Amino acid sequence: MMNNVRFVKAGAGAVISRAGLLGTACALVLLTGCGAVDLTPIPEGIPPGPGAPLPVIDIDAPGRTAAQLRGWAEERSDALGIPVVSLEAYGYAAAVMARARPDCGIAWTTIAGIASVESRHGTHRGADVAADGTVSPPIRGIPLDGSPGVARIEDTDGGRLDGDTVYDRALGPMQFIPETWQRWGVDANGDGIADPDSIDDAALTAARYLCASGGDLTGPEGWQRALLTYNQSNVYMHTVRDRAAAYSVGRRA
Repeated sequence: MMNNVRFVKAGAGAVISRAGLLGTACALVLLTGCGAVDLTPIPEGIPPGPGAPLPVIDIDAPGRTAAQLRGWAEERSDALGIPVVSLEAYGYAAAVMARARPDCGIAWTTIAGIASVESRHGTHRGADVAADGTVSPPIRGIPLDGSPGVARIEDTDGGRLDGDTVYDRALGPMQFIPETWQRWGVDANGDGIADPDSIDDAALTAARYLCASGGDLTGPEGWQRALLTYNQSNVYMHTVRDRAAAYSVGRRA
């Protein structure tokens, strides 16, 4: 939620739940029926690991280029608990930035960690990620009206993006503020539209913003600076770290 204000989960992505808090009962597979639990330890440290390497793709191919990562994403989707199309989008964003900003070093795991917190990978409150990357129904945050614990941001887009002509609301699976989207939004799926409700466009826009904010994300200083620019909350930053670190070793967050 790129508003440079205190992060409050009261709207889209309202519940911050950490995978590690599922409870020990779930580890007792035979007693709970929770299914197999991956007990691979989550690595410590910042930044989180880069995760499974991406195959080489043609990032300049026409259409939804992220679909080239279908096989890579399908192999990992169930283990990570991330929809295939969303995982394709994160991988594609990282691949694009590896060429556009090789000095940044942003990994798909970081993008996935943010998306997990912001919208459960585009599935918040029953939303669905379509094959073309469109998230519907659109995910919108609460009005940023200055109520306790919430930033006050009066309307900046005439309601064009968020449907609110009084206050701004965070947009889409990566929860951008309209003003930030209007500055940074990019078309990643080749349809000619920078759409905050496209998991492809949102993931690449987030990656661009993080690289611009943090510089070198392969070290702790740059990574933390990027995350705190995205959202000024240490709790948020560490929750993203934990989830990204889980994805880096192939387990659910």
